[in-house]
Amino acid sequence: MAVPGMVEEELALIKSALLLKFVRHVFQRDARILEQSGVLKSPEIYVEMIQGGEQRAALVLSEIQSEFRKRNIKLYQIRQDENGIWADYTCRGYRGEMRILWSGLRHEINSRMRAYLAGNAPKRVRQQPSRRTNSEVRGLSNKPLK
Repeated sequence: MAVPGMVEEELALIKSALLLKFVRHVFQRDARILEQSGVLKSPEIYVEMIQGGEQRAALVLSEIQSEFRKRNIKLYQIRQDENGIWADYTCRGYRGEMRILWSGLRHEINSRMRAYLAGNAPKRVRQQPSRRTNSEVRGLSNKPLK
């Protein structure tokens, strides 16, 4: 584990927060593109749907952030590049890093976006068997903060 005494549930919270931040960003970008494109006759309908999805994602993210406060977890640097999302975090005074590669995110991001757009649980989609790679979430450091 990344941090002494850190449980899988806490790593899952960090992963969910990262995914939700990315999902919200995608929703906001897509709504902006639809508004500005001039291609659709009634873009406001689609923009409202996307904004509703973004608001649902924001609500879940705020619940996760509340849980972060209870568990003394802080995300303090998030970055992305062509390989994936990287985040530095602290948990009870210890520093950790999480890396999630795009290859491990695509299905989950699409599934969450569908769920937030529909306002309910995602549909089950049959997917091809996944190949295990380094796309698993990892906590990489357990250095205490000074």
